[in-house]
Amino acid sequence: MTITISKNITDVLNGTIESIKAVLPIRVDIRQPQLFNSPFNQHTIGVLIGITGDIKGRIVIDGEEEVFSKIGEVMFGMPLIGEMLESFAGELGNMIAGNMSTQIASNGLLVDITPPTVIVGHSKIFGFSKAIRLPIQIEQVGELNIILMIEI
Repeated sequence: MTITISKNITDVLNGTIESIKAVLPIRVDIRQPQLFNSPFNQHTIGVLIGITGDIKGRIVIDGEEEVFSKIGEVMFGMPLIGEMLESFAGELGNMIAGNMSTQIASNGLLVDITPPTVIVGHSKIFGFSKAIRLPIQIEQVGELNIILMIEI
């Protein structure tokens, strides 16, 4: 059982890394994943997406508004602000999580994702015991954190 859980978590982590590389048209530096305990202090904007199916949990894509705006500028040719930025953040989360679920399906795991919830402003997220933080440095943009809260 423990081997299966470890393999599933590794599959989700690797699928997330591959998804980031596939979705972002920018050079990324994937940093060392870190295990941490609840709560999680979110920056100025984040996207929460549920994971259901063979693996259950949540994924949070967290960063500063400027980072999301610069990613939008690279992808669409213009900086995004206000409601456009919030909408883009949700869609970016949807693309990353959707691609991740496709990536891990190649390992025989069937998962689905819930619609994205965009969280604006500094907040604390509780309701999990342990999570994995995957810091991602994006060239000439800044840092995003991917938080994987996998239920065991």
